[in-house]
Amino acid sequence: MIPIEIHMFPCLNDNYGFLVHDQESGFTAAVDTPEAETILAELSKKNWNLTHIFNTHHHADHAGGNIAIKEATECLIIGPRADASRIPGIDKLVGDGDEFLLGGHPVRIFDTPGHTRGHIIYYLPEDGVAFVGDTLFAMGCGRLFEGTPAQMWNSLQKLTQLPDDTEIYCAHEYTQANARFALSVEPGNQALIDRAREVDSLRARNEPTVPTTLGLEKATNPFLRPMSLEISTNVGLGGSGTEEVDLVEVFARTRALKDSF
Repeated sequence: MIPIEIHMFPCLNDNYGFLVHDQESGFTAAVDTPEAETILAELSKKNWNLTHIFNTHHHADHAGGNIAIKEATECLIIGPRADASRIPGIDKLVGDGDEFLLGGHPVRIFDTPGHTRGHIIYYLPEDGVAFVGDTLFAMGCGRLFEGTPAQMWNSLQKLTQLPDDTEIYCAHEYTQANARFALSVEPGNQALIDRAREVDSLRARNEPTVPTTLGLEKATNPFLRPMSLEISTNVGLGGSGTEEVDLVEVFARTRALKDSF
């Protein structure tokens, strides 16, 4: 099978748009629709015909271009069953464990509530890529607008079961700010220190920090690392290295600190 082709481009202030193209069938999906005009222009540049929209959640910077793009392309809109009423123009409802094909490429769905109640991610196992919307960011995770810390932690645990070399396509260029926060709660993490320097260098050249990999996130993302003694100590939980800490509580404290950072 010819590998999937992914075209990434900036949208709005800090979003990324993604076009996912199966070269054999010609099928092309837009992952979310942050900016209809830009997405349609990028399709034209690539000479691709849009067949699908993959919505991760209902927020306007992810589904706001649905109707305009559907009217222009007659594409099929796929979105979360748990939030179907808030996905404009939705045609196909999917949820945890569902699978379908984009051309010849399997796509697997995971429910990842937390940022919103109906958030999902799209995982292409044979291509080793995951489109995670606002569930996971490079060195960050989504703000908990509609879910609980326990829900988000459980959602992130689903992601951590994927292979470490999975490429993670998150929806925003938040990495530099996320790195500053990560260093505030785990300043002794050498992998994090090295990565923050690399991110600063990339952004100084106006280069993207997306995609990341799951393995890199496990090593440097504080929201995947509540088991770190340094993090639990710095958020006010644990410190001797002998007592058990509640990972959900460490995660919740870390997320709350990020909210006001």
